[in-house]
Amino acid sequence: MQTSLMTYSFRRTFEAGDMDIFSCIEFCREHGIDCIEPWNRHLTEAETDLGFAERVGRAAAEAGLAMGCLAVDGGHIYEDDPADREKTRACALQWIDIATALGAPQVRIDAGGPEDMPDHAFAVIVEGFNDLIARGRERNVEILTENHWGPTKDPDNTIRLLQALPELGLLFDSNNWIPERREEAWRSCAGHAKALHIKTFSFDEAGNDPSMDLVLCFSLLKDAGYAGVWGIESTPEDGDEAAGVLGTLALIRRELGVAR
Repeated sequence: MQTSLMTYSFRRTFEAGDMDIFSCIEFCREHGIDCIEPWNRHLTEAETDLGFAERVGRAAAEAGLAMGCLAVDGGHIYEDDPADREKTRACALQWIDIATALGAPQVRIDAGGPEDMPDHAFAVIVEGFNDLIARGRERNVEILTENHWGPTKDPDNTIRLLQALPELGLLFDSNNWIPERREEAWRSCAGHAKALHIKTFSFDEAGNDPSMDLVLCFSLLKDAGYAGVWGIESTPEDGDEAAGVLGTLALIRRELGVAR
């Protein structure tokens, strides 16, 4: 069993200037987290200096960490305006190249577009992902989408995309589904997960997040045969990001029967 940290979990700490990608790597090392999953907004220097991405990759390796999925915001597929679509496509393609320099095996790109995903939007999204998958194949980088925003919050839309795009993987977020369909989505999409984020907001005295039944989510993922890295993405309501990460790590270890 391996765990990973999505650096978005420390977004406020980064914004305050109290952490950077290198000190985040050190945090992971100190707490026995196996992988780091960078958010592209924590690697902006790489947009003009691929050597920066290479230095980050080396730092992770020297700390004994694997490089996980690179989460890209701003590279989504669908935009109404074709000119805007070209801009987001260029962004996504650039970050696939950065992933290669970083040593990241996966890149998460959002579908974007209307929540109901009408046929014209679906066609644009499929074409766009096919383009990115081809680039990823050349770079040995797997392309994932995520139930993040727009149409993929609906599990039916997510499955429709995955069926149309056999080489597209799913980054499964435990939270980001239509709220009233969350457990349905867990059941229908757990078997498609190539990576995942266990998302938490707060913890009760038992160490559970009271906003959702994550114990059930873990059970469904295990029953579906999930064998990938167990990702941490905490967004603590109280603002204590380190405690949020460590609480989520403890929850994952407890549910997977790993004593630390």
